[in-house]
Amino acid sequence: MSANKFTERLTRDNAAVVLVDHQVGLYSGVRDIPVGELKHNVVALAKAAQVLGLPLVVTTTAADSMWGPVIPELAAVLPDGLEVIDRSTVNAWDDPRVVGAIRATGRKKLIVTGISTEVCLAFPAISATAEGFDAYAAIDASGTFWRAKREVGLLRMQQAGVILVDCSSAIVEILADNADPLAADVYAALDMPFAVLVGQITSALPKS
Repeated sequence: MSANKFTERLTRDNAAVVLVDHQVGLYSGVRDIPVGELKHNVVALAKAAQVLGLPLVVTTTAADSMWGPVIPELAAVLPDGLEVIDRSTVNAWDDPRVVGAIRATGRKKLIVTGISTEVCLAFPAISATAEGFDAYAAIDASGTFWRAKREVGLLRMQQAGVILVDCSSAIVEILADNADPLAADVYAALDMPFAVLVGQITSALPKS
């Protein structure tokens, strides 16, 4: 079987992470995923991406006039000096600065998250797909305001050829090998309690 965007692997050389509109005001309306879980997942994605050396592009909509700043939990883990691109366009892909920052990464595969799922995630993911990028929608690091909006957003993205993923699966696909020297830091960044527990149990077992 020949490779295509659905079978090609995410790697450290071909992937970037795009975080769209993770803003205080928008989080106040999220109802399809517990907000604490959503925050955990997007922070974990941002931290693990940095461990693996993936570029981050972060954008907000009308931060000063409408939806407020980036949630503090995410802002605290972004790289020093990273510009958060604030824009007025509904579709982040319609802002040349956002597209320019994405193109400047040199990466073809984009792991995209957004609040809300059916607009802030779906619109740029679909637009990126139309322009030849492979968009991966990280569903568990995105959220929206009621279930019907989530469902139609997922359907529309799938119809357009966007690939649906969860953030930890995307990250471990990129990690690729648990013998990698970065593996412990990646799993720590993902902050999956069961993975930590397994590590603790393994370390406590008697060595043969």
